[in-house]
Amino acid sequence: MKNINYIINGVLAVAVIVLFVLHFSGKKDAGVAPARVSAEGGITGTLPIAYVNMDSLLQNYNYSKDLNEIIVRKEENARANVNQQASSLESEIQDFQRKIANNAFLTRERAEQESQRLEKKRQDLQAYDNRLSNELLTEHQKLTEQLRDSLVAQLKIFNQDKKYQIIFSNIGNVFFFKQKTAYEITAELILFLNKNYSPSAAK
Repeated sequence: MKNINYIINGVLAVAVIVLFVLHFSGKKDAGVAPARVSAEGGITGTLPIAYVNMDSLLQNYNYSKDLNEIIVRKEENARANVNQQASSLESEIQDFQRKIANNAFLTRERAEQESQRLEKKRQDLQAYDNRLSNELLTEHQKLTEQLRDSLVAQLKIFNQDKKYQIIFSNIGNVFFFKQKTAYEITAELILFLNKNYSPSAAK
């Protein structure tokens, strides 16, 4: 369960990158100025493409924030539960060590039985911790799919009047791009997503 927030943001980003490489219909739109080759050989105008800054999207899209909060809350509850059991086990181990030091056990067999009981309890706690970690990863995958489905559905609606041919992420298979160019639609997309998002969708 360590660094789960980094894992969450990383997986969300990776899961969504591919979704932004969407090929829409080839219709031309008056809102996107066609690119032309100038007399000097340079390209003028803008192409019907856009990119989204993933960091900004994940930090500002309310649905993404709500899903992240769900995971964080579950992780905190799981960690508190494991820590409580670990603290209880540590107290029992310390008590066992004091009894050994003071020869409090009547027989060697009785001391071995207590040692085996504590070792089994430790192993059970480790298995429980692993199970919770796996459950959190499974839950995270489910929420990632929900976020992906939401973005795909909303991007199709968002692009109906934009007519972009490609919308891609600023991370992944991008070799170069200028920051804050005419192609970035992150802020506009976040406004659109949040306007069409109902908090009940995250529950």
